[in-house]
Amino acid sequence: MSLIVSFIVAFVVSAVLGKVLIPVLRALKAGQSIKEIGPTWHMSKQGTPTMGGLMFIAGIGVALIVAGWQLMLYGHVAHLLVFLFALVFGVIGFVDDYEKVKHHHNTGLTAPQKFLLQLSASIAFTVLLRHLGLLTPNLYIPFLGVELILSWPVYMVFAAFVMVATVNAVNITDGVDGLAAGVTIPVALFYVAVAAWYGYTELGLFAAALAGGLTAFLLFNFHPAKVFMGDTGSLFLGGAVCGMAFALNIPLIIPVIGIIYVAEVLSDIIQVTYFKLSHGKRIFRMAPLHHHLEMGGWSEVKLFCVFSLITMLMCLLAFWGVMDRIVL
Repeated sequence: MSLIVSFIVAFVVSAVLGKVLIPVLRALKAGQSIKEIGPTWHMSKQGTPTMGGLMFIAGIGVALIVAGWQLMLYGHVAHLLVFLFALVFGVIGFVDDYEKVKHHHNTGLTAPQKFLLQLSASIAFTVLLRHLGLLTPNLYIPFLGVELILSWPVYMVFAAFVMVATVNAVNITDGVDGLAAGVTIPVALFYVAVAAWYGYTELGLFAAALAGGLTAFLLFNFHPAKVFMGDTGSLFLGGAVCGMAFALNIPLIIPVIGIIYVAEVLSDIIQVTYFKLSHGKRIFRMAPLHHHLEMGGWSEVKLFCVFSLITMLMCLLAFWGVMDRIVL
């Protein structure tokens, strides 16, 4: 019941905030600047309010307090740790968005600045989970049902790499209307199912709130989008996706449930690498993958539906891959 309450509260609060936030963002002229090197057909989106991720971040926060109050009284705070971890990334994204809006261009924080901030947050979260006894260096391998025992230093390096990579992969996926939210909702529901299956109710509350907040956000972000989540929202989502995976001790499931994130970031890496090695040749019409498909005639609605469906199917497969894990 608490999971349903968490979803509903996040949905309602996010939806109400959306009605208030969008006019405020327009009044503040917090419009998105479209990259000149991006698709020319996206230039019509210039000026669409950004930083809309604030609505579902706030909605999730309220839902965790309302639905998780009793759990917190008994000392169950894992859901708050994941929320705060994701929130740190959201703050990094907000600073980036603010710089873009302030200077009216599409570059905010520099790449090294983002990397150092994200790396610091990842290391701090891993250390905190270890200190609280919520994390072990035993790396569970989905589908095989075995654990690979690593040393803490090796695990820390692994965790930092996965977290930073996941956050940026989700960020890259946020390129067409509704896409990042659409593929993350099935991921959130996967985490709801796993948390319930493992008996981690508090983590389930966060995942349910995430699903509810994003569902409400789609009321405003589905094509044609009235608002974008900005880096505020996409970096928060990246933090939520990897934060939940590590809190549940199943980080290796990320490439399965996040198959779209992986495909998007790999297409970008392949394109850039091949372009440099071949002195100007390209494999994709345009990277990342969603732009390649757009140039091939795919509409934004088709991208949303196909990518979300693929994610949904992969999440079902992933649940089968982790459901036999013995949780002590």
